Amino acid sequence: MNRPLIKILAISGSLRANSSNNAVINAVAAMAPPGVQFTIYRDLAQIPAFDDSQETPLPVADFRRQLQTADGIFICTPEYAFGVSGVLKNALDWTVSSGELVNKPLALVTAATGGEKAHAALLLTFTALSSAIPEGGELVISYVRTKLDAHGGISDAATAQKLQEVLDALIKSIVS
Repeated sequence: MNRPLIKILAISGSLRANSSNNAVINAVAAMAPPGVQFTIYRDLAQIPAFDDSQETPLPVADFRRQLQTADGIFICTPEYAFGVSGVLKNALDWTVSSGELVNKPLALVTAATGGEKAHAALLLTFTALSSAIPEGGELVISYVRTKLDAHGGISDAATAQKLQEVLDALIKSIVS
């Protein structure tokens, strides 16, 4: 019997193409088992500033549609000035009233020099959005640049193992 395809939408909180967060997402995409479609959302910069208007801008409508059609969400984000990435928080604010993340299985990885403060703030945000972060579905990777090789691959075996566990927890929560 064939299992249905599991669709995971990955979102990086960094707009820089060669960021550590994009490297982590690419590494996790390579870890995805057969039967898991791992799509990386690349239009975060196109989402306009949140204004709570009655009209939904096209980039926001597309973002919401992709969130809605995904079975699960995988987020990897930096910490900027002890806080959440502004572009990521802005995108999340657009989902408050529309509810795409309500009960949506979600994994959160914060990859930064430190990361604890942004991670804690995002956990509060996802509580407000009623997202479903499974046990084992979150991770802080401090000093992330020391855990990547020159090509952006995960060079630290313990970090690679922890990322696989986060991905596995997300998939398990989707199929349960």
